[in-house]
Amino acid sequence: MAGLTTREVQDRAARGLTNEAADTSTKSVSEIVRGNILTYFNLIFTVLAALLILAGSFKDLSFMLIVLANTGIGIWQEIRSKNTLDQLKFGSMPRVSVWRDGVLRQVPPDELVLDDWILLRSGNQIPADAEVEEGALQVNESLLTGESDEIEKGPGDPLMSGSFVVSGEATARLTAVGKDAYISRLTKEATKQSKHDSRSQMVRLLDRLVLVIGILIIPIGGLLFYQQMFVRGLGFRDSIIAMVAAVLGMIPEGLYMMASIAMVVSAMRLAKHKVLVQNMRCIETLARVDVLCVDKTGTITENEMKVAGMDPLRQDIDREDLELFVGDLAAAMSRDNITMAALQDHFTEHSGRRPQAVCPFSSRYKYSGVTFEDGSFVLGAPEYVLGNAYGNLAEQVDEKGRDGCRVLAFVFTREIPEGQPLSLPVTPLALIYLENPIREAAPDTFRFFAENGVDVKVISGDNPVTVSNVAKKAQIAGAEDYVDARTLETPADVEKAVKRYTVFGRVTPDQKRQIVRALKKQGRTVGMTGDGVNDILALRDADTSIAMASGSEAASNAAQLVLMDSDFGRMPQVVAEGRRVVNNITKTAVLYLTKNIFSFLLAMFSVVSVLQYPLTPSQITLISMFTIGIPAFVLSLEPNRDRIEGNFLWNVFRTSLPAGITVFAAVSGLVVFGQILHISQPSVSTAASGLVALGEFLILAKVSQPMNRLHLGMMVVMVAGFWYMIVFHYDLFGISAMNLVCVMLMILFLLAMEAVFRYFYLFTDFCGSFLTKRGRAARREAKRAAEEEQ
Repeated sequence: MAGLTTREVQDRAARGLTNEAADTSTKSVSEIVRGNILTYFNLIFTVLAALLILAGSFKDLSFMLIVLANTGIGIWQEIRSKNTLDQLKFGSMPRVSVWRDGVLRQVPPDELVLDDWILLRSGNQIPADAEVEEGALQVNESLLTGESDEIEKGPGDPLMSGSFVVSGEATARLTAVGKDAYISRLTKEATKQSKHDSRSQMVRLLDRLVLVIGILIIPIGGLLFYQQMFVRGLGFRDSIIAMVAAVLGMIPEGLYMMASIAMVVSAMRLAKHKVLVQNMRCIETLARVDVLCVDKTGTITENEMKVAGMDPLRQDIDREDLELFVGDLAAAMSRDNITMAALQDHFTEHSGRRPQAVCPFSSRYKYSGVTFEDGSFVLGAPEYVLGNAYGNLAEQVDEKGRDGCRVLAFVFTREIPEGQPLSLPVTPLALIYLENPIREAAPDTFRFFAENGVDVKVISGDNPVTVSNVAKKAQIAGAEDYVDARTLETPADVEKAVKRYTVFGRVTPDQKRQIVRALKKQGRTVGMTGDGVNDILALRDADTSIAMASGSEAASNAAQLVLMDSDFGRMPQVVAEGRRVVNNITKTAVLYLTKNIFSFLLAMFSVVSVLQYPLTPSQITLISMFTIGIPAFVLSLEPNRDRIEGNFLWNVFRTSLPAGITVFAAVSGLVVFGQILHISQPSVSTAASGLVALGEFLILAKVSQPMNRLHLGMMVVMVAGFWYMIVFHYDLFGISAMNLVCVMLMILFLLAMEAVFRYFYLFTDFCGSFLTKRGRAARREAKRAAEEEQ
């Protein structure tokens, strides 16, 4: 077979007829730069800076240095992440077998051109629209059509890009590539419709929070400017300074960027450990997973098999002849899965007979077969291919299954197997035993999940007894509770089974999806691992999907996370990375929102009370730098493996709201007393900035618990840096001398704020503990009632 010539390929490439993807999993450099610069809040900052320049208050422009630094860091980190992920992905990208100049070559999917002839085998995802020229395939188009049936494709039949090959082998000619291919058009439309659906819970809540704040700051800023200039009679300059200070305090300028950087850094860290993140959402979601569905082969066991033995079932056939028969079947089949690879490696001798028909493995009926002149040999799961003879061999099959072996029945039949249920009587010839070695890290990995409250469900197409024993060897909790999925006839049966059983055997691809859906229906956050084409439906439906790179390329393309070295022992590290991101972003969000809450309340108080806003933009910048900006960066990148509990916004607000209210009460009280005692505005402003700084340092100390060496050192450096600035650069940040009355007033409110702060949190901690205990008691009662119902 010749395929296209090099000149024909070059001609098509020059005309743009290449298979370049419609979109990529990472942004381009220009998209990253635009995304970080052209933001709503950067626009607000620019307008504020222009107003300050117009008012002649140049020293209050210091906040723009922080804005520029934030934007620059965001761009730098995202570009680093893009380069790291692209190198990992493109370095391990699946290649397509294509005929060029009469030679079969391996090329990346995006180097294919129109009219290329490609070779497709089991597990391949079809890279572009094509038409079968030679051979036969069974194709699953469920990702495109929603129908999970396997469709037979022969010469002349069309193949849609995005579908995947279940079994068989064929040569196909590409009929549409790149943006003209079906999957590209579908992807473009799906991207428009579900752009926001790929965001994690935390990012969605942050988006909502930032949107609300972004809407509020405009009317509040306008009201404050009007009140300061037209009601209080301040000049344009002082009114602008007060308004800018209030708006700056309400903007969470670094929060969203900090969350993005934390996600990006996590993706980079995981990439260095051969874990490819294809969707940032999964970093957070995996940290929240409370049930993990795993396959036996490739996850619990190594992704390879070997023949452990064979028991002949007919006395009238020599063992040597029987091995030749198995060799005939193995030689006729494609080496497209680890089972057939193990059989071909073991049964190397065969008679050389030419098969009349070949039936690739059917994941629905669990067998493959080859037809010769005198009949057909079929190899598959004993329960499916032995028919009535299974009862006589069930005990032997179960015994080997208990030893952890996978048992296959080798039979002869006059029927032609074509992926349908076998209806004619069969002649059992032999039982063949295969085994998978348990992954060395499997017991430690599953022990980690058990200790961290993550249930494990083992879902496999193998015999449930075999899977249960393998799961026991891997020390999976509840491995003795197993069920044969053939007994689960309805979705209701599946829903009951997922509550009771840990191991599911003889599961069909559609049942895997039903199990995932049943778990999600029960309010569980589901993670799904897989490496085969029969895992794709379930991978798509799971909250987090993890694929082994050594398995099917279609499974890798469908998953959010790909273990490039196929080492399931990486999973604890991935979960820990997700926990680090969520917990640390929660901490940094508390710091930002404390400032936003007290600034919002103080701005409203100034509007209602007709008092001058006490802080200046430069003071807000100074306080934010040492109590929020730098500490948030340190906290967002440190290790943190604490279990995630509760809702993200609730966890943030239950800490930031008391702190924000306390700081507001202290500052507003200081302003009122300063007015009564006729203290000058610069002195009140200086005292107010001291109160705000103390409140922010108190909340920083709280979120830094436990106070380890890193946190203690950070606190010392931040306090020292803050005092250095107000002592040696006081004029730059609007810090002025205070008289004795102002100093005493500030000390009084400092002491009062610290006490209120401490007792406020004692009260909120008590309320939180009380509600948590009640919630746990309610969940225990609900669980007990469910068990009694079963």
